[in-house]
Amino acid sequence: MVWSEQQLLHGGKYKIEKILGRGAFGITYKAVHQLLNQDVVIKTPHESLRLAPDYPNYGEEFIKQGQLLAQLSADLDSLVPVRDLFQEGDTYCLVMDFISGESLWNLVQRTGPLPETDAVEYITQIGSALNLIHGVGLVHLDISPHNIVVRNSGKPVLIDFGIPGDILRDSNVSSHIDNKPFRPYELYYQGSRHATVDVYSLAASLYHAVTGLNPTESIYRKYDGEDLVPPNQLVPSISDRLNQVILQAMALEPKDRPQSVQEWLQPLTEDDYFICLSEVDDLSSDVGVDYRPLQDLLIHRKWQEADQETLALMLKAAGREEEGWLDIPDINKFPCKDLYTLNTLWVKYSNGRFGFSVQKQIWQSLVTESVQVTPGADYDYETYCRFGDQLGWHTNEKWLDYVDLPFTLNAPQGHLPVSYVGFFSGWAYFAFFMGGVSLFSRLEICSI
Repeated sequence: MVWSEQQLLHGGKYKIEKILGRGAFGITYKAVHQLLNQDVVIKTPHESLRLAPDYPNYGEEFIKQGQLLAQLSADLDSLVPVRDLFQEGDTYCLVMDFISGESLWNLVQRTGPLPETDAVEYITQIGSALNLIHGVGLVHLDISPHNIVVRNSGKPVLIDFGIPGDILRDSNVSSHIDNKPFRPYELYYQGSRHATVDVYSLAASLYHAVTGLNPTESIYRKYDGEDLVPPNQLVPSISDRLNQVILQAMALEPKDRPQSVQEWLQPLTEDDYFICLSEVDDLSSDVGVDYRPLQDLLIHRKWQEADQETLALMLKAAGREEEGWLDIPDINKFPCKDLYTLNTLWVKYSNGRFGFSVQKQIWQSLVTESVQVTPGADYDYETYCRFGDQLGWHTNEKWLDYVDLPFTLNAPQGHLPVSYVGFFSGWAYFAFFMGGVSLFSRLEICSI
């Protein structure tokens, strides 16, 4: 049976608040521990599992595996803690902590593809927990970005175990599994309970985290001959090593994948991988400017701090730190190598969404070819407004103040960087007229 809101369980110890989700193997409820006034999650077997031939023997195994998870979760920050086990009528219940935070799926939807370093950090932490789970004979079977929650502290937690399906090995409910882009085909048709199922699903979750897109469903690859698009074809900044690691773990046939999570993640935990990531950027400067602080801010998606750091670095490169602003003569002789470095960093770490060159392309689409980037050209005010509208600097016939601008990856294309135009107190039109178009002219001269 499916419980309704306000339903009391376990002698009134728990009260159901709502259904959080239904998977192939179970139903997950949000509930309240009445005495502690504490939010919890209760997972029960899906009602269809009662038709499985070995369901009468289910209780003993459910308790055994719940006990194992409770022991493991006590020592692992990346595993949702198990707090209680009980039986309500003929329904077995597993009680876990309710994790405050945001699912990896929602995080990617909100911010766009994650930086490679962040995504790998999340997945390797989850992988370490999975490795121990597999070591005691359990398999999760339902890994997806929906089942990885990033706590408010930034730590990832694996939730929603598929215990019922792991116990009822002869059940044929896997064909109803949700989150199809993250499932290997053998889970649908062969009911596989091997660790390579979790390897595939964790790799598919990593694919989604770094591209913002779902991978091609395995059943279409198996039976319709569709191809899996390599991650770095979608996001060129993805390293060759990460691209290869994801593709290996998402091999269509289980025998072609790494046979354990530890084996799969090994290339992403080696020191040379992180050294390679940090060294891949060209941080050259003609005037001795250190661009590593900006690189670090962009890697960690601190967009507003990166925007302000960009202005500080431009002032330093132009020798205008004392004045605190850029004038047209200085923009017209801004070092090309430094301009290239600044633009490349912004374009790379925003996955092509932000950067001077992105802004220049938008500007060029709005003006006539003869005056696209001519300094001092007599552009009409309407053109500036349309440009501001597209970048999110101007809305409802008003130039926004700096404090009112959004600093997220969901901001309009070309929205950042913005501080270089002297964006303050509604003077954006004048500031952009004085400096922005001149910068686009300089980009043209520097072949950027």
